[in-house]
Amino acid sequence: MKDPGVTLLVIAKEPLPGRVKTRLTPPFTPEDAAALAEASLADTLHAVAAAPAARRVLVLDGVPGPWLPSGFEVVPQCAGGLDERLADAFAGCAGPALLIGMDTPQVTPALLTVDFAEGDAWFGPALDGGFWALGLAAPDPGLLRGVPMSTSVTGAVLRARLVAAGLRVRDLPTLRDVDTADDAQAVSALAPDSRFAARLARCAAVVRR
Repeated sequence: MKDPGVTLLVIAKEPLPGRVKTRLTPPFTPEDAAALAEASLADTLHAVAAAPAARRVLVLDGVPGPWLPSGFEVVPQCAGGLDERLADAFAGCAGPALLIGMDTPQVTPALLTVDFAEGDAWFGPALDGGFWALGLAAPDPGLLRGVPMSTSVTGAVLRARLVAAGLRVRDLPTLRDVDTADDAQAVSALAPDSRFAARLARCAAVVRR
């Protein structure tokens, strides 16, 4: 059974055209890319809302919109690179915390329901070499600072840091981030009933016209 003191963190950008999912353009317009990002974020937040947790925190670059379900604290992202922003998100947690991004709309509450023991770290690798989830029984922002982000070795570097810190690394399943149109199609097939899949079908229909 999951520790009732766990905090679930989602780090995200406000889904505005030109600011999110830019690698989806083309084939999609910036407006469609933002709509897909919003659907992905909404699916992610609803999965988090359905998972057991003491706190649910959205670490947001931007302002909340109607896509935000109830039950979340919203805190702003700090300045700096992604490593600094992830580190700062963990710095705001007093106990076990699991952090995910907004790029895996196929995530389920079951995947987010993890047990923490002293010295545990949960690591969710992404297919592109990054990571989609990081859980720390004792949040240590220093584990994130200096990790090269958005590279094919990001996940390997981070996992090696966790091991070097003496943590027991427990692996979550590998998931595929939505970055490109091919990613979008593959993830949509994995979660056909999701908001993301429905939005992708509408956007793809426009592209085909």
